[in-house]
Amino acid sequence: MPAGTLYRGREGMWSWVAHRVTGVLIFFFLFVHVLDTALVRVSPEAYDDVVATYKTPIVALLEYGLVAAILFHALNGLRVIAVDFWSKGPRYQKQMLWSVMAIWFVLMVGALYPVLGHAVREVFGS
Repeated sequence: MPAGTLYRGREGMWSWVAHRVTGVLIFFFLFVHVLDTALVRVSPEAYDDVVATYKTPIVALLEYGLVAAILFHALNGLRVIAVDFWSKGPRYQKQMLWSVMAIWFVLMVGALYPVLGHAVREVFGS
């Protein structure tokens, strides 16, 4: 690392990167969602075929990833707001990041069954 730079490669930098990556992933999901929903006007049969592919276990894993991205992006966004608008925010940004990660983890564990339950039943049987 060159002397005199602000780059440290610590928690703040990784949360910045993760916030941008999750934002881009959510944007692309929304783009694809609008396109596949618009398909119903072009060909209802093609739309039904596309929706049928969404009921596969692999897509269920992708949905779980989408939930992970949305939850992290939302929680980290609240942390960014606190850092920007709370006078003590910069001082506690690292603790707030670890709090965001703990809350995110608990919510992701709670989302396991609702999001992946159908896929597990389909792969392993009821």
